[in-house]
Amino acid sequence: MSNTKKVEEFLSNLEHPLKAELEAVRTIIVNANPKIEEDVKWGGPSFFYKEDLATFNPRIKNYVALIFHKGDLLNIQSDFLEVATKGKVYAKFYSMDQVIENKELIEKMVNTWVELMDK
Repeated sequence: MSNTKKVEEFLSNLEHPLKAELEAVRTIIVNANPKIEEDVKWGGPSFFYKEDLATFNPRIKNYVALIFHKGDLLNIQSDFLEVATKGKVYAKFYSMDQVIENKELIEKMVNTWVELMDK
């Protein structure tokens, strides 16, 4: 089974109040750069290119939690992003409006990661 099929199967079985928002963010990430790959890791859909980029935490139900594992390396400033410990950066989506409003930000984070990994 390909990794994309694993993610699709995971999502088809996922019960989450913001499932549509989670799927929309996933689409933004995988379409942002053809080098990005996905899998199910740490209990949720995860994205990587050479190293781990980000993972959803679907156990959190009141928002879509997307954790950028080494987000501090991206050096992208935004009021939407929350800096956390150990270099992590969180993106929390409470609505589809927030997904749409932050599409370019997520694309920028993905593409910045690919550029960093290709250096």
